[in-house]
Amino acid sequence: MIDALVIGASGGIGRAVAREMKARGGNVTTLSRAEDGLDVTDPDAVRRVMGALEGPFQTIFVSVGILAPEGGAPEKQLSAIDPEEMRRVFAVNTIGVAHVLSWLPGLLPRRGRSVTGVLTARVGSIGDNRMGGWYSYRASKAALNQIVHGAAVELGRSRRDAIVAALHPGTVDTPFTEGFDPPHGKDAPEESARNLCDVMERLTPEQSGGFYDYAGREIPW
Repeated sequence: MIDALVIGASGGIGRAVAREMKARGGNVTTLSRAEDGLDVTDPDAVRRVMGALEGPFQTIFVSVGILAPEGGAPEKQLSAIDPEEMRRVFAVNTIGVAHVLSWLPGLLPRRGRSVTGVLTARVGSIGDNRMGGWYSYRASKAALNQIVHGAAVELGRSRRDAIVAALHPGTVDTPFTEGFDPPHGKDAPEESARNLCDVMERLTPEQSGGFYDYAGREIPW
């Protein structure tokens, strides 16, 4: 039985991934701000909650992020950028997740395969950005992608079979995407969870540090 950890398990995707992992026979530990007080913007809370974990975990899934501060929305124009709102987005999506990832060395097995999937977003791809806008969210996810890649390089030095990857879930029907109706529609959280778990199961150590979508296709940085 695989020991798994899902961080951000009260959100639509995190909750669905935790359920999917349990359905696949995993022994799943879940953490969230709502249930465990894991406020990733509070260093003391991160130390308290993450420090109480007992690994190792063969699979870790991190599903933490905001689209914009409460009551706000992604910027459509440069003139809409608000420094305080941008700071909040980075505090959660980049700095907060980076602090959580700093605990990986003590949570992963020293030997054998492990996989850490970090939920990012295709809009964090600089090479794939053809529409502009969404400055804070895009930039925070692009920065997170760099952190994920660096974590993979570092962990690969001591754990040759460890995999760390940035994952794009597609557009999923959760409160996170409320009010956003793409032409191609939205995936149900359960479908997204199955896809993401499939991708994490298929990834190899040679793919560690990469950026992949819900079908396992590589996304340009």
